[in-house]
Amino acid sequence: MRCLDILEAVKGRRSIRTFKNRDVPEETIEKLVEAGTWSPSAGNIQPWEFIIVRKPEIKKKLVEAAWGQSFIAEASVVIVVCANTNRSSEGYGDRGVTLYCLQDTAAAIQNVLLVAYSVGLGACWIGAFDEENAREALKIPNGIRPVAILPIGHPAETPQPRKRRPLDQIVHYEAF
Repeated sequence: MRCLDILEAVKGRRSIRTFKNRDVPEETIEKLVEAGTWSPSAGNIQPWEFIIVRKPEIKKKLVEAAWGQSFIAEASVVIVVCANTNRSSEGYGDRGVTLYCLQDTAAAIQNVLLVAYSVGLGACWIGAFDEENAREALKIPNGIRPVAILPIGHPAETPQPRKRRPLDQIVHYEAF
């Protein structure tokens, strides 16, 4: 039965771009980040770093970094998930930097999004942004790479599910 609950969350989660003007408590944000930390990672290196943004002036800078995606500023809180490439390179060299840290942070991001949905919040995974502008806005040091901007808040919309490709078009057995 538990698997069904997870599948329902996977199928029910949507990208939310309109938020109500309601605060998200700090304890809830901690729960979301904790969910991210329970993600799998190559060699258990756990390369993720989480930057919590509540200040309007910093959110505005993230809107600019994200080429004008203004709904970022409307969210109660924004979590920027970063990959610690230094940490990944220690265990896996170039492959840790170019692949594993991105896979690991992507898993953490998905956990954050699913738990946000499970507690009644809305969020959106934003990957379309200028990394250098985001780095500057958040004072991110070298060796840390911003991977996603996650505006999170109480949803003010209920988008319909988007169409998915049928399995017979994307599943291959034994070889491509």
